[in-house]
Amino acid sequence: LDLQDCDLVYPLSRRHFYLKACSHRRSSTFRRPRADRRALLKHPKPRPANRNRDHPPGAQPITNYGQTRMPDTLIDTSLLPSWDLTDLYPSATDPKLTADLKRAQEQSAAFQQRYKGKLSTLSGDAIAGAIRTFEAINEILWRIGSFAGLKRAENLLDGEVARFAQAMEEKTTAISQYLTFFMLELNELEQTELDQQLAASAALRHYAPFIRDSRTFRDHQMSEELTRFSNEIHIPSASAWSRLFDETLARLTFPLQAPDETEPKPLSLTEAADWLSDKDQRKRKHAGEVIGQVLGEHRPLFTHITNTLAKNKEILDRWQRWPRVESARNRMNYVEDEVVDALITAVTDAMPRLSHRYYALKAKWLGGETLPYYDRNAPLPDEDDRIIGWDNAVDMVMDAYTGFSPALGTVARKFFDNRWIDAPVRPGKAPVAFAHPTVPSAHPYLLLNYQGRVRDVMTLAHELGHGVHQVLAGGQGNLMAQTPLTLAETASVFGEMLTFQALLAGQDDPRKKRALLAGKVEDMLNTVVRQIAFCKFEQQVHNRRRQAELSEEEVCEIWLNVQRESLGPALAFDEGYQNFWTYIPHFIHSPFYVYAYAFGDCLVNALFAVYQDSPDGFDARYMDLLRAGGSLRHKELLAPFGLDASDPAFWQRGLKLIEGMIDQLEADG
Repeated sequence: LDLQDCDLVYPLSRRHFYLKACSHRRSSTFRRPRADRRALLKHPKPRPANRNRDHPPGAQPITNYGQTRMPDTLIDTSLLPSWDLTDLYPSATDPKLTADLKRAQEQSAAFQQRYKGKLSTLSGDAIAGAIRTFEAINEILWRIGSFAGLKRAENLLDGEVARFAQAMEEKTTAISQYLTFFMLELNELEQTELDQQLAASAALRHYAPFIRDSRTFRDHQMSEELTRFSNEIHIPSASAWSRLFDETLARLTFPLQAPDETEPKPLSLTEAADWLSDKDQRKRKHAGEVIGQVLGEHRPLFTHITNTLAKNKEILDRWQRWPRVESARNRMNYVEDEVVDALITAVTDAMPRLSHRYYALKAKWLGGETLPYYDRNAPLPDEDDRIIGWDNAVDMVMDAYTGFSPALGTVARKFFDNRWIDAPVRPGKAPVAFAHPTVPSAHPYLLLNYQGRVRDVMTLAHELGHGVHQVLAGGQGNLMAQTPLTLAETASVFGEMLTFQALLAGQDDPRKKRALLAGKVEDMLNTVVRQIAFCKFEQQVHNRRRQAELSEEEVCEIWLNVQRESLGPALAFDEGYQNFWTYIPHFIHSPFYVYAYAFGDCLVNALFAVYQDSPDGFDARYMDLLRAGGSLRHKELLAPFGLDASDPAFWQRGLKLIEGMIDQLEADG
């Protein structure tokens, strides 16, 4: 929807476990094809796409996609790949799952009895052994949580699955309470003593990044008793409100009537949102009005959920002594407040040169002085709106990945050779796309809602990047594989950029090429400008909630003010648009998550510029970056590329790339 390239998070516990879901890059569910199109294209197995090795790095052309093979024909979406979760558990009633719960319970109780109150007396090797056991227990718990979350995403409206997921959250949280003491005691060790232990023990040095990250929160941790209470109360409080939000949104229907139909049809949010990308402006206008109306009818509940969760966060922040509403998220991303401030300031200052200018240009292309909000994601006159078959989409993405690095392509191919992807649209299915890492002893899974647009292909490229990153980082082990959000988007956005550059290089029609470039600009504006706008919306809501509960009107006013600032005077809003904040899941599940997309996009822009300038040896350094997982911070990861995110000029480098693309579009008319 309005949420561009964002991650929907289904928290299954308080133990840094997330089901990470990235929605569609350009405009999430608003960039999907018509709801009545229940089939996608199928075609014979491909012959290799044409390549021209003389093209510059990152621009290996994909030529005549959809024409190097037999013509596309419609097929049922049931023929798209569906995942097989057997590598986690065969079913919710599988005896292995029950046995794993029992094993985790017994091992956690034994762990507490063996180590509680004794960590300061142990040698470095003994502490390493304790961490190894802690890691193994958590891998069991996270495997269970992953399975429950993935089953839930298959159908958010299945009551039996919802109860199963709730039961797993409650059971794994109860088991993890035995482990609460460990991180607290580890952080209480004196630094000089810990340094000596690290120097003396190679086994402990292996876990140095985990210890470093854990101790980042040393000044903000609560007592063990309060931590355990917070973990337990989370289930019937914040988690319950988040579940209410998910289920309410999944149950909404939007009555839309096509111009050639005699009565409206009740559509899901995903289906209704697709109308906002229809070529017929009447349908876009109608959809915008109906979506705003239906969301407005439920606005009191969404406002109450927002107020409740913001207050819940304020209480927790106060007990953990966080100075600012976004400080906890910044620390979880292992990035300084000042670096995030510099990013927000740089993007805000650039809005007139970027989004304001582009949307004025798009209004002109569509024949007006202003752009109604429901036309913001309207297709351009020369945009390629053909449906692209799944096999064709796989070829396009794999050619781009393999053209950059055969080693990267080999990892990517595993997702298609195995049942690691769930692609079809289904009733009740989470209306997003995501890559979930599960645990290193298994493998990631991708969820898509593939409907055959170019932007669906780009979503595949994006999520596949996440999946490849997760596979490569798995070698770091369960505790150090997961990257902070600011770096988690690196491989996904880079994979998208590779695919885009290949598409652009293979397009000979100047009008189609302009449409591709404009689409990429919209992607980047949505990833950078829109996400910073969302972050500023959250800042205002949470800061004002610290003083008092906000009314519906106050939240809507903040929303509209932020949208006007970020999108510029070319955008025209009506009354219904004030309600569009209500469906954005990040605000509910993961406050202040969104700025990480702007961070990641600017980072990838800078990385890609380095690649184009000096391609020799870049792929090897890039693969090392992905393999590092969460073991290195952003300064260490970027140093081999001559980049430094703490340098204010770093952000300008990424923003100037977007500005240059808009310059080119203006020059082309």
